[in-house]
Amino acid sequence: MLFDTHAHLNAVQYDEDVEQVIERARAEGVSHIVVVGFDRPTIDRAMELAERYSFIYAAVGWHPVDAVDMTDDDLQMIEQLAAHPKVVALGEMGLDYYWDKSPKDVQQDVFRRQIALAKKVKLPIIIHNREATADILKILQEENAAEVGGIMHCFSGSVEVARQCIEMNFLISLGGPVTFKNAKKPKEVAKEIPLSHLLIETDCPYLTPHPFRGKRNEPSYVKYVAEAIAEIKNVSFAEVAETTTENAKKLFAIDR
Repeated sequence: MLFDTHAHLNAVQYDEDVEQVIERARAEGVSHIVVVGFDRPTIDRAMELAERYSFIYAAVGWHPVDAVDMTDDDLQMIEQLAAHPKVVALGEMGLDYYWDKSPKDVQQDVFRRQIALAKKVKLPIIIHNREATADILKILQEENAAEVGGIMHCFSGSVEVARQCIEMNFLISLGGPVTFKNAKKPKEVAKEIPLSHLLIETDCPYLTPHPFRGKRNEPSYVKYVAEAIAEIKNVSFAEVAETTTENAKKLFAIDR
């Protein structure tokens, strides 16, 4: 029983074979998938998949790279979708200082507005962070995001930062990089952070784990993330799978 807490099966990379990809995930023991929408087209597709498959859920939000494009109508749409029974979180949201499409002040404003909305609709949030850790932590603190908590998605920071996030009611999600030989920080986090605060994800089609690195990622590969964590922690694969699944179900208020 594996829970891929962050997948983009709504991406164009799956236009030809999404059904087969989902079948492979089920065959490999993936019991739950959250498909993350971050703009109008990907949100529409996430909702479509969540409505078609009983074990697929949706997260809806606005990506920081595209913050400059978000309108009041978009935020209103996200608020309306938050009431849908298959929507389990808002996001992904956050800050991305790697790409320069959206100015930092615009990103920060859109991030704050989505946190406020999450508190209003009482849903956890999924955080995208690229080269913006200090500002992410500052905004989460200032906006009292601990009230709803959520996920530090595809976490690449230090053990110290992970502990700060946990103090603010966030779970730490590890993906494909924890399987990479040279990925020092994710391995340290996997070792030092208790399993009770960890989740697993693929972020597919990106960040494909070893031994498929360089190819398209998919939810069935989340087992390699769980295997890597089990090896690092010197615990069984079953324990990692069971605990991370229970962590996710509790966060997302999923009882099946």
